[in-house]
Amino acid sequence: MIRFLVIFIALFLFYMEPVFGLLSPVSIGPEFYILVPRFLIIYLVFVAIYYNRKRAIILGVIFGLLYDVFFIDIIGLYSFIYPILIAISVWVMRHVHLNVLTLSLLLLMLLAGLESLLFVFNTIIGTSSLLFDEFLQLRLLPTMLANLVFVVATGWFFKWLLVQRYEQKYHVNT
Repeated sequence: MIRFLVIFIALFLFYMEPVFGLLSPVSIGPEFYILVPRFLIIYLVFVAIYYNRKRAIILGVIFGLLYDVFFIDIIGLYSFIYPILIAISVWVMRHVHLNVLTLSLLLLMLLAGLESLLFVFNTIIGTSSLLFDEFLQLRLLPTMLANLVFVVATGWFFKWLLVQRYEQKYHVNT
């Protein structure tokens, strides 16, 4: 059962994203702020860094395809972006000191890139009417802040869990 824990957590986070998405938009004064939960990609980056890069990319393709089918009806967008973000995170973390703080900063940059890429794509196909300034203020910054709270709340647990699973799988004695 423990061997499926990595996949079960990814599945749980996949289903929790739309639940937390129901809390958005948040009204503070006259403004409405859009919080987009990106729990799954955060977890998959942790999987890639602390457990298994290939498994994380495979899970990124599978869950990206599921995300495409269930939520946006454009097949290929998330199933392409998720593995690319995972590969970028692995490449960057090979060249910097590996710890949860640097990984958190990297995740914030990746999330900013993901949201900006999705904004550009939605603007090109005409499904977004936000201007870039509005996008930055009303969606990007609140999304990054909400996901930073998620990383701070779960990052150490994800690291501990994935390192334990890695040691169990490969019988590494530390």
